[in-house]
Amino acid sequence: MNLLDKKKFFENKKDELEKLLSSPDLISNQQRYQSTAKDHAATAKILYSYEDYEKCLDELESNKQMLKETPDSETEFLSVINEDILNLQEKIDFLEKDIIQRILPKGEDEGRNLIVEIRAGTGGDEASLFASEIYRMYCKFAEKNDLIIESLESSESGMGGLKEIIFSVKGNDAFEKFRFESGTHRVQRVPVTESSGRIHTSAITVAILPEPKDVEVDINPNDIRIDTFRASGCGGQSVNTMDSAVRIIHLPTKTMVSCQDEKSQHKNKVKAMRILKARVLEKKRKEDADKRSQARKNQVGSGDRSEKIRTYNFPQNRFTDHRINLSLYSLDNILDGHLEEAIMELSKALYEKLMADNVLSSQ
Repeated sequence: MNLLDKKKFFENKKDELEKLLSSPDLISNQQRYQSTAKDHAATAKILYSYEDYEKCLDELESNKQMLKETPDSETEFLSVINEDILNLQEKIDFLEKDIIQRILPKGEDEGRNLIVEIRAGTGGDEASLFASEIYRMYCKFAEKNDLIIESLESSESGMGGLKEIIFSVKGNDAFEKFRFESGTHRVQRVPVTESSGRIHTSAITVAILPEPKDVEVDINPNDIRIDTFRASGCGGQSVNTMDSAVRIIHLPTKTMVSCQDEKSQHKNKVKAMRILKARVLEKKRKEDADKRSQARKNQVGSGDRSEKIRTYNFPQNRFTDHRINLSLYSLDNILDGHLEEAIMELSKALYEKLMADNVLSSQ
């Protein structure tokens, strides 16, 4: 895999985009102009990374040559050179993964906001507690990446965990940042409720749903049934005494969504419709899966929520992504929202797969 072979493609692309941006026809079309300007900015960032990458490669080669020419007696100087080489190799590795993340094909979900569904699975209260920790991890990760999270619906467990949490993520590259999260996440640790100190395994599922555009999912009012009912659980007196909760059923697909987090019936309905449209789009895509067999083949993992993708082992402070056999012994740091290294490694694996399948041959 030689990333430098692809630099020329992006240099040509940048030149073409600059010509387009100066075109009077494009300037008169603000929507196309903004889209082209965004593409130009992204391409420029790729080339900046390439410049740093090439500079580091040149410095590394120079240091290696210096190492050969330096006599063994110059131990202190040799130590400095070796340290520089190690630092440069780390920087090159980071820049390589950064470039890969930026040049991966975005696909049909580029630039979309998304809806994330986290549900506690096997493990009872322990699974619910883990679901709340993963939600917290995503919130911190989103904050670090200037993404906005909005809670749409949640259901708490008796011990303060989450049986279910549904939330939206908005912002630049939201879908790209979360694209690898769908699947089953396992936790291995001693539960708070376990007196004998035995390690238990619990699981939650995460689903990533792109928010559809109106033209993609047209919900016919005659195809849905809307029920209102009294909300349950905490939320103040008005929540429990008014029919503010909303349930929407999409009859053709038998998709059902309930929302009761808001005191306003109207707000619950709006949130429920957003979730419903995302789920209907997901079902539509699954029905088209056979037609898109190549797209499924090119994924890292199936993207299905039933696939076991990760294990979070607390006793060993270990985070393992089973799709690429990656183990990181920094679980505490990852749960604090630092998912970048895992995402970079997954992006690299996807890039290598696409290269092996000649999917990126046009670049």
